[in-house]
Amino acid sequence: MDGFDPVLLARWQFAFTVSFHIVFPAFSIGLASYLAVLEALWLSTGRTTYLTLFNYWKKIFAVAFAMGVVSGLVMSYQFGTNWSVFSDKAGPIIGPLMGYEVLTAFFLEAGFLGVMLFGLNKVGKGLHFVATLMVAIGTFISAFWILSANSWMQTPVGYTINAAGQFVPADWWAIIFNPSFPYRLVHMVIAAYLTTALVVGAVGAWHLLRDKMNDGAGVMFSMAMWMLAIVAPIQILAGDLHGLNTLEHQPAKIAAMEGHFETRAGAPLILFGWPDMEAEKTLYEIAIPSLGSLILTHEWNGVVRGLKEWPKEDRPNALIVFWSFRIMVGLGFLMFGLGLWSLWGRMRRRLYDTKALHAAALLMGPTGFVAVLAGWVTTEAGRQPYTVYGLLRTADSAAPIAAQAVAASLIAFVVVYFFVFGAGVFYLLRLMSKPPHEGEADSPSDAHLRSAGIVPAPALETVGELAIHPEGRR
Repeated sequence: MDGFDPVLLARWQFAFTVSFHIVFPAFSIGLASYLAVLEALWLSTGRTTYLTLFNYWKKIFAVAFAMGVVSGLVMSYQFGTNWSVFSDKAGPIIGPLMGYEVLTAFFLEAGFLGVMLFGLNKVGKGLHFVATLMVAIGTFISAFWILSANSWMQTPVGYTINAAGQFVPADWWAIIFNPSFPYRLVHMVIAAYLTTALVVGAVGAWHLLRDKMNDGAGVMFSMAMWMLAIVAPIQILAGDLHGLNTLEHQPAKIAAMEGHFETRAGAPLILFGWPDMEAEKTLYEIAIPSLGSLILTHEWNGVVRGLKEWPKEDRPNALIVFWSFRIMVGLGFLMFGLGLWSLWGRMRRRLYDTKALHAAALLMGPTGFVAVLAGWVTTEAGRQPYTVYGLLRTADSAAPIAAQAVAASLIAFVVVYFFVFGAGVFYLLRLMSKPPHEGEADSPSDAHLRSAGIVPAPALETVGELAIHPEGRR
């Protein structure tokens, strides 16, 4: 391992762990809101299908939420190990922001999660609905603080630097609501809703393909398609506004995203190509003349800066950013297309009968996660070579740890993650493979729950429909 760069290994490790982590909050943020909508519909209409779906997705939410919490804990430790210099210099700002997330969002979620999961028949419908709302609000508040911290690293304002070289707060309002934060928050929360809608739609489509008369499957599929049809075009607009904000504050990132090395008026929109950092040009490009300037500057002959405007050591890797951005945008337009297709099927009263639509929705199920990961790569790789944009370089943020130590922990993470989270994802897929049915269990387990020491164990226990005597006789 002597020939490996410990900073690069530390970056790989953080990228690996954050990639596992981000998919779970992206799912749980949207799913918590979906659960609140389902319970509200059940309370307002009395239709048992909504309660069935609530109990069905509640079990899935419990598992996904737990996996998100576990994967997030691992990331925080890396700030004190692989990235201790960054923690020292940016800790006076990043630390409180992360602390606010724990004190507000996590405590709120933890306080009401148990009531939401197990309390429907114990606390009453009204209080239970309040608990569900609090969990949904908690997931949003969590996204608020995490994105505020990350956005400050992208567009740092409201700070001063003390004698020890640390970033210290001068204006908390400016820090929290930094220039890129509103755009990132909207873009990420909508992405979470779309991700959840795609999963719900895929599960509904799967069960409709097997039994088109399943009422719960039809309802979840219809709700998911409404979300896609309405929210996907909003996300495209939000992405455009986010891009304009990025052009203002991080123009080098935009140049890498678009594959532009030369500064040009009337810059083309490069659809496909191969950005070559050594040759300083995009090879094999397929482009539409002047459309890049029109999209980025809203002027046909607007000037778009190229990567050659910055020294080589200050440029992000255009090849990574260029393609991750296109994966995200391409999947976004596919989501929009699926939403339009569902509207066409709904207008023709064939929403529940069009197998091709159901198959397409099933195939699109994982694409929300892929788009979120691609967007995150675009954001983080585009910020390089800085951790705090323009102020603190990544190479100066890493701890003085030997490559062997970083590599050993990276290998351990890879092995453990694939076993632990692989098992978790497998269990989630098993839950989703079972169709929702009337009388869906109210708790994450069908088994009776008993607190030790409160009620003596009976002589005969029932597991499903199989009665087993303590001595093992049936």
